[in-house]
Amino acid sequence: MGLKGIGLAGLFEKRKVSRTKHVPLHIAIIPDGNGRWAVKRGMPRSAGHRVGANTLKKIVKYCNEIGVKYLTAYVFSTENWKRPKSEIDTLMGMLLEYLQNAERELSGSNIRIRVIGDRAALSEELQREITRVEKLTEKNTGLCLVFALNYGSHDELTQAAKNLALDVKKGRLSVDDINKEVFRKYLFTSDIPDPDLVIRTSGEMRTSNFLLWQTAYSEFWFTKVLWPDFSERHMKEAIEDFSKRNRRFGGL
Repeated sequence: MGLKGIGLAGLFEKRKVSRTKHVPLHIAIIPDGNGRWAVKRGMPRSAGHRVGANTLKKIVKYCNEIGVKYLTAYVFSTENWKRPKSEIDTLMGMLLEYLQNAERELSGSNIRIRVIGDRAALSEELQREITRVEKLTEKNTGLCLVFALNYGSHDELTQAAKNLALDVKKGRLSVDDINKEVFRKYLFTSDIPDPDLVIRTSGEMRTSNFLLWQTAYSEFWFTKVLWPDFSERHMKEAIEDFSKRNRRFGGL
């Protein structure tokens, strides 16, 4: 009968399917609205982050089942340090807890964990857990879950330019060698394909310093749904919308 005959709905319902052209290779998410979700319910913002963390776990599981190969979540930006210390402590504590329990959280899923961003500002304990879990899961062949943690695209590009200039200064590279493929090797995502689809929740319509180089030709999908309320149904809608788009990458 073929893919056209069963339709996208049938494809998604089967679960644990092989990835097809309809399922993006790489989805990036800006999971916005946790704090607002909590405030609307008279709860502390930290409660919204905890519910949002559970939402991410469900979406990670779903994406792994339908054949998405990379899922990048913007969990903490370089600008998020401006938030109240109590909120920062909650977010970092949840990340540490997730990593410490990675064996149980990822049991049988074949998911690989990667972290991109500047780790220097993170606690030593969190840095150790990141290194441990990356090593623990490096041979897994299912979904690659990428946490953008203390990540900012301006900082990433600035650091890439500095390291590139340093290699030129040391004679490892000539100016004439520099092109976009060479520059890409200096990014945090040098071995990760660019996102096909970027999803942002909560009704905000901006990229907020997220993967600026990598999303040059990504498709964007915005929703007013606050992240804690985001579900597999919304992910289906985003992918179905993505599948209808004509990606020309500047061509005809």
